[in-house]
Amino acid sequence: MPQLLAICGLDCATCPACISHDTHDRALQERTAAQWTKDYGAAFTPEMIDCVGCTVAAGPHIGHCAECEMRTCGLAKKVENCALCAEYPCALIGKFIENVPPAKANLDAVRKGR
Repeated sequence: MPQLLAICGLDCATCPACISHDTHDRALQERTAAQWTKDYGAAFTPEMIDCVGCTVAAGPHIGHCAECEMRTCGLAKKVENCALCAEYPCALIGKFIENVPPAKANLDAVRKGR
């Protein structure tokens, strides 16, 4: 499966919200809403598990996208992801990638391959 990197380096193609958007899988939305409610201590409904991917401007996004500083910054700088920014790694992405090794690995691979 090809990657669909979010600005922060997460792979949207593996996210249940993005998968359920593409497949219209209601059962996946229900399972994910229950799991995310448990994992993150916030009330998720199946309808909230619907996302076109971080870098796509129009269409549904999970709630966090609207408040994500990394996404806001990347969209303003018109970069596909943080690895393509001249300031990578900056203070904004630094703590995130320190705590999310798969995102760091994805961004580092992009940076190395450019």
